[in-house]
Parts: sequence; structure tokens; C-alpha cells
Amino acid sequence: MIKNMQLSNKQFQFWTNWLLIVNLITVFIGLVIAFFGNCFLFEYHNEGTKNLFFGGGNIPTEMLAFKNWVFGIIGATISGFHLLMVFIAHYAFRKKQIWARNAIALAMVTWFALDSGISLYYGAYYNVYLINIPSFLIIVLPLMVTWKEFSSNNTHG
Repeated sequence: MIKNMQLSNKQFQFWTNWLLIVNLITVFIGLVIAFFGNCFLFEYHNEGTKNLFFGGGNIPTEMLAFKNWVFGIIGATISGFHLLMVFIAHYAFRKKQIWARNAIALAMVTWFALDSGISLYYGAYYNVYLINIPSFLIIVLPLMVTWKEFSSNNTHG
């Protein structure tokens, strides 16, 4: 049914704003991960890591420092990636430039497949259902709804 529908300008703007807001929120979440990765917001994720890799026991001090460093660079990467998505959504996606839609879609599929595959390989299922699936869905949903709004005639402007 969505295939045959043409979105109104207002509907398209809603989904563009959705992309902007979700990605701005994720920039902020990346900063929180980078600087406050041990706070209560990440308790379930941290508990899953502790149970999977440390048998549920306390994480040794050296490993906690390593985990905090990894969360720092992961949070920085998340913030940078989603800041780029904000600019793509605001400037090119809004103008229905097909490369913008394709870039967001390809970036999300690549991230989701690699991150989820590695998580599943190591048994970190909690990362897939707690982080990856919700993150993927909230960003890919607007792409799916607006997919037909883009045409190959609108590649540059």
C-alpha cells in the first residue's frame, strides 16, 4: 500500500524532521556513552557484558579502564556518525537527493550487519536487541516510508 502512495510535502517534512531529531538525540547519546558509560542508563548493557565476559563477577580494574576507553571511542564514533547523518538529512535528504537516501541506507545496513554479526558471534545478544534493532528501525523507518519520493533525476540538487 505504501508503494503506491505519494507523500504530501508535509508528510515528507515530518519524516525528514524525524531523521534530524533521532540523529540529534543519538549525537547526545554518543556523548553520554563517551563520558558516562558506567551510569545507570547503561546498567543493563554493562550487566550483560559483565555476565558474558566476566562470569557475572566484578570486572577487574584494568579491564574496567579498558572498557571505559572503548566506550569513549565508541561514543565519539556514534556522535560523529550521527552528526554526519544530521547534515545529510538537513541539506540533501530534505531536497530529495537520491544519494542522501542511499548513503543513509547503506551506512545503516553496513553498521547493522557488522555490529550485529560480531555481537552474535560473541554471544552478546543483548547488544543486538537492546541497541542495534531499535537504532536501526528508528532510522530506517523514514527511509522506507519516503523511498519512492526520490528519483534518479534528483541526484545532485
